[in-house]
Amino acid sequence: MSSPKRRIETDVMKLMSDYEVTLVNDNSMQEFYVRFKGPEETPFEGGLWKIHVELPDQYPYKSPSIGFVNRIYHPNIDELSGSVCLDVINQTWSPMYDMINIFEVFLPQLLRYPNPTDPLNGEAAALMMREPKAYDAKVKEYVTKYASKEAADEAGEDSEEESEMSSVASFESRDDEEPAGNMEEL
Repeated sequence: MSSPKRRIETDVMKLMSDYEVTLVNDNSMQEFYVRFKGPEETPFEGGLWKIHVELPDQYPYKSPSIGFVNRIYHPNIDELSGSVCLDVINQTWSPMYDMINIFEVFLPQLLRYPNPTDPLNGEAAALMMREPKAYDAKVKEYVTKYASKEAADEAGEDSEEESEMSSVASFESRDDEEPAGNMEEL
């Protein structure tokens, strides 16, 4: 067994002792989901997110890929894709870090201390800088809507069905629209 594979197993097993981890493929520990709770005494408190993690073959020498599956309102997290803008994961990763560091230090610090000057979500960054109380309220609204246990359970499971349904709905709504040629009557 190669050293990176052993390190992956060790890190994932360590993570499993403290967090609920769901492996995507039973015979590989390189892709999985982790349930992550919002840090206490922040507007994210009480939220539960499903975090998608992919470990590259070169882990721990190359950083893991992580993303929020259910929606979150945060300046450094893309609302639609769930991508995270975090230097320690994207640029300054070190083999000294492990998966526990991500879930016990890096993500809680990111949620506790957002950086609105380097945003992935410009709207959240602008709101945070202009109206901090309104930003906190919007975060709490997202926690209630998208970060419940039920939302975390369902996150990412019916995205294909939803896109099919929305395309069907858009065809149906076109039937009762007037043709573009009738604009002259206005």
